[in-house]
Amino acid sequence: MTMLTDDPTAAAVLAAVPCYPVPPHGRSPALDALRGARSGHGLAVGNDGVMLILRRPWLALDVPISGPITAYLPYGGMGAPRADLRCGLIPAVHLAGILDHFRAALPNEAAAFLLWNEASGEFAVNLPAIDEATPTRLVYRTPALPPDWHLVCDIHSHGHSSAFFSATDDADDAHATKISLVFGRLDASDGPVMASRLCAVGMFLPLPRSPFSGECDAA
Repeated sequence: MTMLTDDPTAAAVLAAVPCYPVPPHGRSPALDALRGARSGHGLAVGNDGVMLILRRPWLALDVPISGPITAYLPYGGMGAPRADLRCGLIPAVHLAGILDHFRAALPNEAAAFLLWNEASGEFAVNLPAIDEATPTRLVYRTPALPPDWHLVCDIHSHGHSSAFFSATDDADDAHATKISLVFGRLDASDGPVMASRLCAVGMFLPLPRSPFSGECDAA
């Protein structure tokens, strides 16, 4: 087999994020292995576009990252999109506790992480170390996780303001795979409001639904 590169560092990079053509018939053991992996990501190239296949212990994501390729390719279709929480929906009681914590911090912003234990299936709330908290600024630290624990949600509040993702949020989320949530209008009679997205290797994707049990839609 012809090697893709003669540089060992480049070979390691290409092996870490592989790219596979979709066969026009039958199955692809390489793509099946990527889709069944505990963790990792790569690309599937089909006659209808390119799909990112991303796996984390808590997430299974298949998302198109290009439209149909105009050149003729003797490949099969890249497959249906998928966004599944392998960890399951997060119990809504955790969200209620986080919102109580955010309201108690008013008028300042506050933060919380939702963690999942791969071995036990347990969810837990982590309240991070805060370096600075004001009504318009928040600096907090991502926790160092022990074995089997994974960060699923990164959540912060905007206090009395609306919910949105700032340029600082975009920079912080750019290289992470996680669900990001922002809650605002915490004191409003019709609040709170939520902004949500799935961060996946540099992409910000809309959530198809709320990650919490008992909730039907993501904002």
